[in-house]
Amino acid sequence: MPQQSDSLSALPSTVARALAFISILIGGLAGALIGYALVDVQTDNPSGLLLGIGILLGAVLSAAGTAVVAVLVLRALGEWREMADK
Repeated sequence: MPQQSDSLSALPSTVARALAFISILIGGLAGALIGYALVDVQTDNPSGLLLGIGILLGAVLSAAGTAVVAVLVLRALGEWREMADK
């Protein structure tokens, strides 16, 4: 019978998941800054509402894109680990 330590898991390591989460946060922050800058540059006297919309859209879109890349990287890590175990 296989022991508990010998069982395979599809989950990536805790460090890899933490790094992916941090990268999503950094991507969202960068997107928020870009959204703010775009609204600030494109309007003469931007209101708080326009700046808020720019920040929100930039942060959400950038974090979503970073999350997609992070998930693909974590899946690739799992496949590479599976191939190395064979």
